[in-house]
Amino acid sequence: MPIQLPDRAGPWTVDDVLALGEDTSHRVEMVGGALLLTPRPGIVHQRAAHRLAVLLDAAGDAFEVLPAVNVNLGGRALVVPDITVVRAAAAADDRDVVDAGDVLLAVEITTADTAVTDRITKPALYAEAGVPHLWRLDLEPAPHLYVGTLEGDVYATVARVPAGRRARVPAPVAVQLDPADLVTPPAR
Repeated sequence: MPIQLPDRAGPWTVDDVLALGEDTSHRVEMVGGALLLTPRPGIVHQRAAHRLAVLLDAAGDAFEVLPAVNVNLGGRALVVPDITVVRAAAAADDRDVVDAGDVLLAVEITTADTAVTDRITKPALYAEAGVPHLWRLDLEPAPHLYVGTLEGDVYATVARVPAGRRARVPAPVAVQLDPADLVTPPAR
């Protein structure tokens, strides 16, 4: 069920956004006091997120892999990465939000609807909050994984993995993948 937004202009806070409750038709985020609402992802996006989360989850147990969890980036922003890898202790209790300091890796899966946010806005926010690793899986025109490591205040691309190429991505969670496998429908 969609949330009912109160009649107010803002600015919004992390607490204000969390008080809205869950929206089943939109992803609700907040950047600099402004709400960002994006449609829930489509099937290919969901397939890629699920498959990548399964690969990450199987790679170790010192962390927890969480799909679409609220991440507080220091009070200025509340974002919902497609996949978030957090320290195991950060996911030990039932909370509505994870702090940026507990995030080891944020993964954004980019479509035409989210390209600007996923390529420009969120990397700057993650870097400012000190999230050490950022992966971006571009779905169009063909799946392509960009692996970034925080260097200073920006992400340096340490690997690019195109569709059709299997590669080992070592940090912070070692996985081997071909981006094409993340989106290919199952054979029936």
